[in-house]
Amino acid sequence: MKYKMYEEILEQPDALRKTFANEKEVMDLVASKISSISNIYLVGCGSSLSTLFTIKSALNMVTDLNIDVFTGYEYFYNKNLENKDVIAIFTSQSGETADTLSSLRLSKEKNIPTVSIINEKDSSMFKEADFSILTHSGHEEAILGTKTYVTQLATLYYILFSASDYDKKDEIISYLHQIPDLMDDLINKTHEENKLLAEKFKNEELFYCMGSGPNFGLAYKLAMTMFMEGALKNACPLYSGEFRHGLIERIEKDVSAVFLDAGYESDIFTEKSIEFSKNLGVNTIIFSLKDYVDLNEFNNLLAPLLLVIPLEWFIYYLAHFNNEDPGSTRHIGKVRY
Repeated sequence: MKYKMYEEILEQPDALRKTFANEKEVMDLVASKISSISNIYLVGCGSSLSTLFTIKSALNMVTDLNIDVFTGYEYFYNKNLENKDVIAIFTSQSGETADTLSSLRLSKEKNIPTVSIINEKDSSMFKEADFSILTHSGHEEAILGTKTYVTQLATLYYILFSASDYDKKDEIISYLHQIPDLMDDLINKTHEENKLLAEKFKNEELFYCMGSGPNFGLAYKLAMTMFMEGALKNACPLYSGEFRHGLIERIEKDVSAVFLDAGYESDIFTEKSIEFSKNLGVNTIIFSLKDYVDLNEFNNLLAPLLLVIPLEWFIYYLAHFNNEDPGSTRHIGKVRY
């Protein structure tokens, strides 16, 4: 049986192509506005929050941009927001996420310029922001987000790196346009191996998810919206460098841990954690960028856009082998706060 998520995995490359083709003009305009501003607020929840963690880490590694990341409710209740020389970017799949929408409206009251990156053109956030970028993913059914994740993240890379002082920003933009073709290749190449991997781990109930730099955002998404919402497995995200606190005392033989490795300088801690875990007999599941692309011909700051593909197949089949639809939910959308 094929669930809706299966089709949505396959549709990701075209969703990216359509987004770049249709939104370039507004993305360039937004990038131009940001380039003259000193402070950037990034606001989102769930999978959208994970894209913000990723882009903030990527930019912090190579630029001087001053960026703060907030969940919707943290932003709304923050009493220290600036309203001069600042811009706020809001990310959402639906464009109706209550706390994010409230934060956008608060920004308007405070005269903070607003940008929305949204997948629904008729949504409140798309209509109310000063500048709105549409991610051309079509209506997405799978709760964990596939097309909306990659289009949203790629849009953030495009506008923020274009606005930055990074000396290789043109390289980043060039690689972004290559991502759809690389995704097409990975969708085919990583399908079967991750189906087998999921079958091997189908009976596991807890997964620790670790990454450094931009990959922490992906580890957060993996745990929060992929394992827990999609595969209905318990999961916990962790910075690789924080393995030595807390988890090092709980990790043991036959516990399962997923490591994301992109060859960052900070991945020295990822490698140390992997070595320690292997020596204990931990079920180490490693997704390494070098297994999918030549690191000499790709900028590893963009790693999450590629590593997410094999992870999606793994989660899809993990749900499938447990007779769960990875796109359905039990409580999300039904319980309101």
